[in-house]
Parts: sequence; structure tokens; C-alpha cells
Amino acid sequence: MNLMNTRTGAACGAALTFLFCVAPVQVSGQQAAGPERWEPQIRKFEESDRKDPPPKNGVVFVGSSSIVKWTTLREDFPGLPVIQRGFGGSELSDTLHFADRIVLPYRPRTVVVYAGDNDLAKNKPPEQVFSDYRALVAKIHRALPKTRIAYIAIKPSIARWKLIDRVRAANEMIRHEAAWDKRLLYLDVFTPMLGRDGLPRKELFVQDGLHLSPEGYAVWKKVVAEAVD
Repeated sequence: MNLMNTRTGAACGAALTFLFCVAPVQVSGQQAAGPERWEPQIRKFEESDRKDPPPKNGVVFVGSSSIVKWTTLREDFPGLPVIQRGFGGSELSDTLHFADRIVLPYRPRTVVVYAGDNDLAKNKPPEQVFSDYRALVAKIHRALPKTRIAYIAIKPSIARWKLIDRVRAANEMIRHEAAWDKRLLYLDVFTPMLGRDGLPRKELFVQDGLHLSPEGYAVWKKVVAEAVD
């Protein structure tokens, strides 16, 4: 029996069986808004790479708008070869689709991922987010078996608080999966973003209650630094 079968069997026999024994879920109505909508943005990244090739063995930050809006990313991690490849509004499935164009060519030593937030907002179940996460990990490690993959937990936001149970479920699946492999990291930004009342800390968000304020990124910086330094 191979390692994957052993792990799957062990997880399926546990009390949290439903969290780990998942298969890809088909979500009706999503196909019309597929990853092809991001083609212009991906081509811009590729054009930029041709003009100014990023360094190999760097740290790629990829994902949705929380990566795009991290305007102090390079300043926050001075001395690191940071490559910022976020595209706002994207889903984890989009990161998976384009990984061979905006992750693998750089042969990074570490990939930091923030995605899954928008997936849940579009009514994808946590199991689908987990399935796409596992597929992304497999895709990267087939090409780059030594690369570390650090997943930033889906944040608890004010604007999407109604999704909090789904957020917790998706995060827990990914946290458990990452515990099996030293190349995988689960970066818990979720816990420090909650106040003593158990609700999202308002000062960590801008007016829309969804995107991060400078104080919010300061929290992320502290958590992420442990993974990339």
C-alpha cells in the first residue's frame, strides 16, 4: 500500500471522516465563469517575465486580491526574492489552472498561497476548496518535489461572516493535510484575526470589511515570516 492510500485510509477511519475523504465536487453554474476569464492578466505576467525575468529559487506569492493588495510585500520581506502573482477576484481553482504558467516557471523554493475565500463566497463547498488545494499541491510537487507550499488560512472577515462555518471547515481540512508533509505549511492567520469576543477585529479591515488594512497585513506578515525566512 502506498503512502497516499495509507494516509487516506487512516483519515477515513477517524472521527472527522467527512473532512478528509473527499472527491472533486462539480459545482453547477460555475463553468460559464471559468479560469479563461483571467487570460489577459496571466499574459501580462508572462510579458513582464520576458522583459524582466524573475529570479529562480524565490518565494512566489499567488492567489486572490489579498495578495494583489499586499502593496508592501517586498518591503515586508526585505532581502527575499519575492515574486507577486496575485489576481484579484480569483479562486483557488484559478490558481490551480494557471500554476504551470505563474508558479512552476520560477522554480520557487517556497510558494505562498492565499485563495479559497472567493470560492466559498461563490457557494463552492469546503470539500471543493480542499480538493483543489490537494490538486495544486500535487501539480507543484510533480514538477518541483522539494518546493515548500505555505497555505495562508482563509481569513475570518466581517463582510463574509455568514460563511464562517465553511471557512472553518475548509481551513481544518487543509491544516490536517499539511500536518502529514514537512513540505506543506498551514499559516494560521485566522486565530489572531479574531478578537476576545470571537469576532473579526475591525481594525484589521478597510471599510468594505473584506480586504485588509495595514494593521491586517501586519498580522499576516508576522505569521508568514516564520514560513519564508
